Amino acid sequence: MGSPIWLCFLALLLASPSTAIPTKRTYIVRMKHGHVPLSYATHSDYYSAHLQSVAASDSLLYTYTAAYHGFAASLDPDQAEALRQSDAVLGVYEDTVYSLHTTRTPEFLGLDTQLGYWNSPQLTKGSEDVIIGVLDTGVWPESKSFDDSGMSDVPSRWKGQCESGPNFSASLCNKKLIGARSFSRGYRMAIGTDPKNSKEVVSPRDDDGHGSHTASTAAGAHVANASLLGYASGTARGMATRARVAAYKVCWKSGCFGTDILAGIDRAIADGVDVLSMSLGGGSAPYYRDTIAIGAFAAMEKGIFVSCSAGNSGPSKSTLANLAPWIMTVGAGTLDRDFPAYAVLGNGHRFTGVSLYSGKGMGDEPVGLVYGKGNNGSSNVCLAGSLEPELVRGKVVLCDRGISARVEKGAVVRNAGGVGMILANTAASGEELVADSHLLPAVAVGRKVGDMIREYVKSESNPTAVLSFGGTVLNVRPSPVVAAFSSRGPNMVTPQILKPDVIGPGVNILAAWSEAIGPTGMANDARKTQFNIMSGTSMSCPHISGLAALLKAAHPDWSPSAIKSALMTTAYTQDNTGSPLRDAVEGDFSTPLAHGSGHVDPHKALSPGLVYDISTKDYIAFLCSLDYTEEHVKMIVNHPNVTCSRKYANPGQLNYPSFSVLFGKSRVVRYTRVLTNVGAAGSVYEVAVDGPPSVAVTVKPTRLVFKNVGDKLRYTVTFVSKKGADPNGRSAFGSLLWKNEQNQVRSPIAYAWTLP
Repeated sequence: MGSPIWLCFLALLLASPSTAIPTKRTYIVRMKHGHVPLSYATHSDYYSAHLQSVAASDSLLYTYTAAYHGFAASLDPDQAEALRQSDAVLGVYEDTVYSLHTTRTPEFLGLDTQLGYWNSPQLTKGSEDVIIGVLDTGVWPESKSFDDSGMSDVPSRWKGQCESGPNFSASLCNKKLIGARSFSRGYRMAIGTDPKNSKEVVSPRDDDGHGSHTASTAAGAHVANASLLGYASGTARGMATRARVAAYKVCWKSGCFGTDILAGIDRAIADGVDVLSMSLGGGSAPYYRDTIAIGAFAAMEKGIFVSCSAGNSGPSKSTLANLAPWIMTVGAGTLDRDFPAYAVLGNGHRFTGVSLYSGKGMGDEPVGLVYGKGNNGSSNVCLAGSLEPELVRGKVVLCDRGISARVEKGAVVRNAGGVGMILANTAASGEELVADSHLLPAVAVGRKVGDMIREYVKSESNPTAVLSFGGTVLNVRPSPVVAAFSSRGPNMVTPQILKPDVIGPGVNILAAWSEAIGPTGMANDARKTQFNIMSGTSMSCPHISGLAALLKAAHPDWSPSAIKSALMTTAYTQDNTGSPLRDAVEGDFSTPLAHGSGHVDPHKALSPGLVYDISTKDYIAFLCSLDYTEEHVKMIVNHPNVTCSRKYANPGQLNYPSFSVLFGKSRVVRYTRVLTNVGAAGSVYEVAVDGPPSVAVTVKPTRLVFKNVGDKLRYTVTFVSKKGADPNGRSAFGSLLWKNEQNQVRSPIAYAWTLP
């Protein structure tokens, strides 16, 4: 889901001085670890006292202990500067606004059709011990997706709770939904909202729908006869149907504020979650200024797997969010399910698009088709107020995709008297088709079809159209296809780390919904539904969160990086036609800058053979290799005696399951990796390398023999850019594969050339 345009304006306001803005702003203060005098009983007492040295005690918003050593407070710039001068303070930073990134998937991933260990009683029982914390817009607890029938008692280690609040009773939690909390102090302080005067419910109640959708995607229970107004009918279920869910509401109508996100992560760590799922993010700040990266590092140290959405700013390059290597960064692909709809023009041409419109159809009689009939230059994109009713009344309106939300365009057409809409992609979205539950008959079509319809309207004296709808179709080919909206690399924070990590199902996903809002999310949509179909990396992220929970249940001794490695090295890069993955933008082949290691394959991830494990010390060495000061590293790492006594010569030396090779001053790049055997004793692997002719790749050794389970073996790979092959600013791709008869452990390689 995209963020409103005015949210970007709000972020600018919060970051820019102005006489119209209240003097006080929200700051996050990082204290030096362990710097707590004996006279204070707790960190919180000390933080509060330290704040009172420069500001009133009611300025304190949060104290952080599990994810961060510090606090959030409302301060004026002078007070913030006074704190910066304190010897006990590492840094003081202004709050940041993040945004949300927003059935068939179990079958598509093979979780229902292939039996074996995934559906075994052993794993089912084990997954009940796994707790997924979802940071989002809250939860709709009455949803059948959170039914706890047949579940055992809540794990005794759980320290969380179900908060009471407006329109939310603590009794609504159960053995499935075991926790629900809300965090709004940063949000309220930033926009000056008094809870008594706010229309938003300051409780865990999900009035948006996004949080319920993501939580149920990760771990929703089986719900028979689920659908969106008849579309995608079937049994809805999450990835880990027996895992527990804890909801942390950190996002509000004006966005997700860093102070609240950090408070949610802090509480989730202390509560005892095993997986953190965050379908939110924004920007590409250094890790020591990135609230999500900082909180995720603390979670990783506690053995918590962190999955985040890559963002919906594709297909432009370098648009990724959540880039830290200790985060699983998830892009989006399509399913093999579609919702066809048809536009028949007056010249007899019939074009196929998609739609989730469920109301009364148009009938069989053609009606007039118009395009760009408005009183200003924005009528082609159907912005509010741009269409002239006398020109569009009773007609189908052709609208270009872009600028405003897709469903909002339909509302503009309806309000102007139009009876239908064809939503046509431009070059920015290419051939990607995203279905929506429109308020009037509407068909979305790709760019090529859109161009043909635009030409028809311009060349025909009396253009007409009829729209019709085809319901739900399965086994669509090719699939998966990388979604055009899915954010792309290269990684702008650390180019030596390839991102995204993987893609998962993120287009037209059916999951639970809030009954406080209609399926379009618009105020004038009075329809109510228990399930909704949504698209975005917001939807792909919880798929991976749920799969990580299943892997955690199957392999409780695996670290977060081992689970991540298993999902990455077993991902596939061919669609269901046997061809390389395609990109929805123009139908061309996709690259690792869009799909990372590929599309997740749960069954292969269960037994990956080998994993690339990464310790906290390895991540610290990585951070030290970024030319960060030790103070910067301490902003991220919760250890009192962190030093940069160990660092990598190149950040890409981190034991990551993928490779990003940058050729600049040197034409030679050398990386060393360590593989851990999680397969059978006596396993032997041979290496195979694939890549462009412009790069020579040498691997030593070429054969790895693991005598025992748990053995670790090292190899070195040398990349040499051949003379005359310096395509500055361009990219090339390849792969490195360790294989035997049982396993294939694959790592994508991205190459880039820069000026020396």
